[in-house]
Amino acid sequence: MSLPDYKSTGKQSTAPVQSKSQVVQLNIGGHVFSTTLGTIRKFPNSTLADLFNGSSKLRMDSEGRYFIDRNGSHFGLILEYLRSEKVPSEHLQEVHKEALYYDIKPLAKAIEDMPQIFGETVGRQQFLARVPNYRENLEVIVKVARAEAIASRYSKIIVCVLRTEDDLARYNDAIDSLDTPKESVVRFGPWKAPASVEDLLDCIRMDIEAKGYKVKIEPHNIDKVFLFKSYNFFYKLTFTWW
Repeated sequence: MSLPDYKSTGKQSTAPVQSKSQVVQLNIGGHVFSTTLGTIRKFPNSTLADLFNGSSKLRMDSEGRYFIDRNGSHFGLILEYLRSEKVPSEHLQEVHKEALYYDIKPLAKAIEDMPQIFGETVGRQQFLARVPNYRENLEVIVKVARAEAIASRYSKIIVCVLRTEDDLARYNDAIDSLDTPKESVVRFGPWKAPASVEDLLDCIRMDIEAKGYKVKIEPHNIDKVFLFKSYNFFYKLTFTWW
């Protein structure tokens, strides 16, 4: 059965589509694609295949194409996998997100097994899940940095990194050595994972830069270092605005 020939925006179709060779026109968030029903149904148990099982009500655009209200920027890579089972080598995070949305399990699993995604999900994210309040602390850092950016080229934030419970026990003495008010210091840790302080600092930098900011991290020197030279807990994050 051919596609409906009406062109009324917003109409929905329940017309069954049967032949695997039938050409299907898709509008994914404004990106237009042509494929076959057989390609769409490559994995019958996927959400994408279910949309074209004849019982779903798909919205049509003004040109009679099936419309899915989803970002279609990387849908071409999804189609390429459905056609040839070729796993993409770029935009992996974005394609993985779409594969999960359309429930294309083989593609999602293939991407998860790739070194870039495996290291991120199994290594880095599993580590960060063991750092208390990591995401919340990042939000605080960015919020404070933005508040201090008024008429300034730089914002400087002090963070305290406590790797172990022993470090935590010495925290009060260490922070008393700072001239900075305690309330303005963002504290990370302790955590139970092999990752080091340097690993955590790299994660902080990576995640802040992923938000579009330019940041540098370096040890924060204190005047009373001769008294607390073993308390290497403090680091300075410098945001550069212009």
